[in-house]
Amino acid sequence: QVQFVESGGGLVQPGGSLRLSCKAFGIFIKEYSMAWYRQVPGQERERVGSISLSNITVYRDSVKGRFTISRDNAENTVYLQMNSLKPEDTAVYYCNSNIRLNPWGLGTRVTVSS
Repeated sequence: QVQFVESGGGLVQPGGSLRLSCKAFGIFIKEYSMAWYRQVPGQERERVGSISLSNITVYRDSVKGRFTISRDNAENTVYLQMNSLKPEDTAVYYCNSNIRLNPWGLGTRVTVSS
């Protein structure tokens, strides 16, 4: 069974940085386009960005130029580097494949606040 384990979240001031990690179990991420998602309580989960099998990345407009997704297929891990964080980036962050495999991981909480 697939399992995603996200880590690296925390409390950070506006303008700060965080690097999230997502270790996958039960699948080989080298076979999937992968993505990061985020969810604020009471709102739908939204895709932050994705990375293809050939490492082409796509981001939602609100994070372009600030967030970077990368992958290490040997470690079966996906990363999300977040710079110039804003309060509106506060959410629980999840990783998954582009086709949203079940179950989802527990996510990692990011809080951007002064």
